[in-house]
Parts: sequence; C-alpha cells; structure tokens
Amino acid sequence: MTVAQARPDVMARITADRKHAPSAYSTLDVLQVLYDRVLHISPETADAPDRDRFLLSKGHGPAAYYAVLAAQGYFPAEWLDDIGGRGSPLGHHPDRVLVPGVEIGTGSLGHGLGLAAGMALGLRAQGYATTRTFVLLGDAELDEGSNHEAIAYLAAIRLPVTAIVIDNQSATHGWPGGIGVRFPGWQVSSVDGHDHDEIAAALGERPDRPRVVIAHVEPKGQ
Repeated sequence: MTVAQARPDVMARITADRKHAPSAYSTLDVLQVLYDRVLHISPETADAPDRDRFLLSKGHGPAAYYAVLAAQGYFPAEWLDDIGGRGSPLGHHPDRVLVPGVEIGTGSLGHGLGLAAGMALGLRAQGYATTRTFVLLGDAELDEGSNHEAIAYLAAIRLPVTAIVIDNQSATHGWPGGIGVRFPGWQVSSVDGHDHDEIAAALGERPDRPRVVIAHVEPKGQ
C-alpha cells in the first residue's frame, strides 16, 4: 500500500510543516521503497530477533516516516491527524517507546550510523547471518565526527551495513570529490532519490561489506 492510499492528505500535512517539510519530501520515496520492497519486516514480525533493522538517523521532519509506518499498519492512520500535538505519540522526532516500528529515538544528528554498527555487530555475534541493517542519513549530518568514526570502523571489520544518504545539498560548503569519497573502503553507488526502481535495485541484495547509496533529490527548500 502506498502512502497516498493510506492517507490521501499526508502530503498536505508534510507541506504544512514549514520548518521540516524539505526533510520529509526528500525521504518519502526512499522510505516507501524500503518498507514496500526491501525490508524483511512487518507489524507482525516487529519483535522478531532476525528481522531487518532500519534506523532513521535523519530524524528531523519525521512526517514521511510516520506516514509510511501507518501505511504498513504499524499504527492507525488517524494518528497522523495530530503529529506534534499535545499528548500525541507522534512527536517532532520519532520515539521508539511511543511509536510502533521505530527502532531508535533520533533527532540529535550523527548518532544513527554508530548505532547501526552496534546493532549489526550484535546480530553477527548472535548468528543472524541474513539479517540486514539499514540507516538513513542526511548529507549535512555527515559533518558530525561520530559518523567519521563509524565509517572507518565499519570498513575495517567489513560489517554489511547499508547507509542511505539523502543528498538535498543542505551541506552549505560542499565537499570536493562528492559524498562518496567520505566512505573509503565502502561500496558506493548513486540513485535518483525519487525513482523507485533505481532505489529498490540498489538496496535489494545483501552486500558483503558496508555500502552507501547516495540518493539525489531536489536542493533543500525546493
């Protein structure tokens, strides 16, 4: 089921969040493809120890994430009526305690990749050889020092974590050589962040080492 089918007014709600609307728009297609076509997880298997893991490190503007989770049946679509409202479980940053389907609480940028490394290492130690770990990051978030440490660590021990970087050009200074050069030792590819077939093809198979998929979308603010 698509986001539009689950909640026809969700795009209007995303637009209404003027501060974080670009973050929601830029992640919506990737999130939808992940949950519709890639992740081995469902509301019925949300606590299964061998489930795939998805971490939203780019925790700002979670309206798109909430819409996709509602479309998958993790919670009633009516919850979307009051995102950020008093008493609503759907806060301006996702909370793993309050929102079914959320693996980690995020919002303070730069934590997701390190947490994904820890999860993947734990899964390896427990013998879950086919379980996959995905983490979604923003391009400007890569400036956080914790990401540099996680990138180097994952490359050194060849953990097959998949990082998806949303490139909406919100990094104001730019990076010589592009985003891919910041991931030495990783498998690097790029996709159109709105092309569902490209996204699904890039994320489908389990890699034998860490990989980063750079999803190019419109510049921030457009």
